[in-house]
Amino acid sequence: MSQNSISMRKITNQELGRVSVEEFKTAAKYPIVLVSDSVRSQNNIGSFFRTGDAFCIEKIVLCGISSTPPSKEIHKTALGAELSMSWSYEAEALVAVQKLKAEGYTIIAIEQVEASISLSDFVPLKEVKYALVVGNEVNGVSQEVIDVCDHCIEIPQEGTKHSINVSVAAGVVMWHFFSQLR
Repeated sequence: MSQNSISMRKITNQELGRVSVEEFKTAAKYPIVLVSDSVRSQNNIGSFFRTGDAFCIEKIVLCGISSTPPSKEIHKTALGAELSMSWSYEAEALVAVQKLKAEGYTIIAIEQVEASISLSDFVPLKEVKYALVVGNEVNGVSQEVIDVCDHCIEIPQEGTKHSINVSVAAGVVMWHFFSQLR
């Protein structure tokens, strides 16, 4: 059967069977927390909320200079996911990851470091809770946070930049974990 003979009608939001905000808040989540280490752009923060909602992660922890809801700029990209996602604020990312580590989370920075693990080689385990740390748009994840991480994951890249937008990187990694744990 050729691609042209397959129906390609767009599916309506009603047909997608989306749950309500209230249903989402009580639904089972994947044991993943996204930690934002001083991410400056409110659009990136909004994207974290929207992607976190899409992949049904447990929570977002915003740290340092990262803005928090309510915010018109965050809402522009979150499109209401800031209302469905659980989130908290911690002044220092190091304190946030230390608390998560004490709660039994495996801490993973998404960063280019010596001895990083390629995302394509990392297989998340269903019985493990993960905290994924993403960093500032210019400086990345702080070294003090990297120093307490259990692992660092690097997204394989080729081009000239060897860097992608932090919200895109978070989305790529969240998708990888979601697809493996699903």
